[in-house]
Amino acid sequence: MSRWIEPFLEALQAERGAAENTLKGYHRDLTDFANDHDIQTAGPGDIIRYLAGLETQGLAPATRARRLSSIKQLYAFAFQEGWRNDNPAARIKGPKKQKTLPKTLSEADVSALLEAAGITGRSAALRARNTCLFQLLYATGLRVTELVSLPLSTVQGDPRMILVKGKGGVERMVPLSPPAKVALATWLPVRAAEQKEKGHASKFLFPSRAPDKHLSRVQFFRLVEQVAIAAKLDPSHISPHTLRHAFATHLLANGADLRAIQMLLGHADIATTEIYTHVLDERLKALVLEKHPLA
Repeated sequence: MSRWIEPFLEALQAERGAAENTLKGYHRDLTDFANDHDIQTAGPGDIIRYLAGLETQGLAPATRARRLSSIKQLYAFAFQEGWRNDNPAARIKGPKKQKTLPKTLSEADVSALLEAAGITGRSAALRARNTCLFQLLYATGLRVTELVSLPLSTVQGDPRMILVKGKGGVERMVPLSPPAKVALATWLPVRAAEQKEKGHASKFLFPSRAPDKHLSRVQFFRLVEQVAIAAKLDPSHISPHTLRHAFATHLLANGADLRAIQMLLGHADIATTEIYTHVLDERLKALVLEKHPLA
C-alpha cells in the first residue's frame, strides 16, 4: 500500500504544491480503500462495490465523490508511472453532489462574535489573543490554516496589508481593517511578554505551548464554539469558515467587485467566488418574504 500511496502524495506535493491538510485527506481516503482492497489488482467492480458500501454506511454524496476522486487520481498516477496498464476507476461516475450554499452570518451576528471574543479567555492575554484572532479572520477572510499559521514576521512594523501564503504556496496580499490593526497592536506586546516569560522565541503570531508550533486548527475550532456560546449564538451553525463566508458576503452586499473578492479569498477560479452572488440572492429573497407586507 505504502509503495503506491506515498510516492503519489510526494508527487502531489512536488508538482501541485498540495497543502499538508490536502495530503492528509488523500492519505485517509486511499488508506480506507486499501484496507479492504489490494490496490495493485483491484478492478472496476471492486471500486463500485466499495462506493456502494460507503453509501450503505450513510456517507454523504460529497464524501463518496471525494473518495472516488482520490482513487481516480491514484490510478491515473499509477498508469503514468507504468505500475498498471489501465485505470480501473476511469469510467466510474460518482454520486451527484448536492448543491448547497455556504452558511453565512448577519453583520449583527458577526458583531456579537467579535464582542464575545473579547471576553472569552481565563486571562487578559488569552482575551487579547482571541480578539486578535477573530478581528483578523473577519477583516481578511483567511482560511483557518492560513490564520493560525501566520508568521510573526508578516505583521511586524504596523502593516496596512499582510502577505498570506495560501493553497499551493500561492501568495496574496490582504488589507487589515482599523479594528484588526488595533487588536493586533494590543496582542503583539502581550505575546512578546509571554514569550519572554516562557523563554521561547516562536516564529508564529499565535504560538502554541510548544515553541516550534502554532495554535492548531482543532484548538481554534473549539475556541469558535466557545465564543459562539458566549455570543448566545448556535455553535452548530458557526465555524471559522462561516466567518470567511460572512467576510465575502458582506463585501459583496456592500458593493465590492467580485474579482477583488476572488483575490482576497485566494480563489484560483472566479467560479468559486460566484457562489456568494447566489448567497446574496437567497438572503434578498428571504428578506422580501419576511418583510414585504404582501408576503
